[in-house]
Formats: sequence, C-alpha cells, structure tokens
Amino acid sequence: MKRERGFTLVELLVVVCIIGILSAIIIPNVRIALSKSKQRRTMSDMRTVGLAVSAYATDWVYAPEVANGTVEDLLPYLTPTYLKSLPRIDGWQREIRYTGEGLDYTLLSYGRDGIEQGSLTLGPTTNFDDDIIIANGVFVQWPEGVQVE
Repeated sequence: MKRERGFTLVELLVVVCIIGILSAIIIPNVRIALSKSKQRRTMSDMRTVGLAVSAYATDWVYAPEVANGTVEDLLPYLTPTYLKSLPRIDGWQREIRYTGEGLDYTLLSYGRDGIEQGSLTLGPTTNFDDDIIIANGVFVQWPEGVQVE
C-alpha cells in the first residue's frame, strides 16, 4: 500500500495552537515596546527644543514669547541659528505645545491619548496617557518605570 504524504489534522491543529499562544505572548509586548519608543522619542525631541530655547534665552535674556502656541511658533526664533531642524511633533504625530514669557517657558506633549491631563502628577508617571512636561529646561513630569497599558 502506498501512503500519501502530508500532515494530519491533529498536527495542523497543534501548529495553529502553538502559533496562537506565541502571538498572544508577543503582540502585547510589541505594543508596549512601540509606546515606550514613542515616549522616548518625544522626550528626546522635547529636550532638544528645550536646550535650543535655553540657548536663545541666554543670548537674548528672555525666552521666545508665545502664549499657548506650538513649537512651530518657534521657527523664526530658533532656526537656523540654534537648531538646523526643529522637531515639531511628538512620537504620536501631534504638535508639541509651547508657552513662553520672560525667562520662563514650558514644553508639553499630551501623551498617547492626546488629551490634556486633568490633574498633574508631577514627577515620574507610569501611564502612557500622562502628559510629558518640561518647564525651564527640566522635566517636571515624565514617564519612568513599568508603564500601564
């Protein structure tokens, strides 16, 4: 008797189960890694803009005065002297907020959800939706540690 080659139904079901288990483990970890990378990119870009604003304030004795604007409003002040290319959006493709008056300035990203946080926690946060804030060159609210999905 000739036996045909191929997989049995049981073998196929075992392979499908293994693939399902692996994807159930891997997909949430990939989502968390992507969100963390967006946070880190946002923090890096905000730090870069903050350093440029601080350099501008050192030279001109005041930060660029913008009331409730975005980093886009800093283009005439900072480019090309302080930055060749100004990072204008955060990791979630939304504009980074900027407010400046006198020597004080604030940079703000609304986090993953894009909604302004009702009450600030100030200091390290563990939620991807929390705002990321720099005031006068120092992070006053930032993501740190294990993040809550």
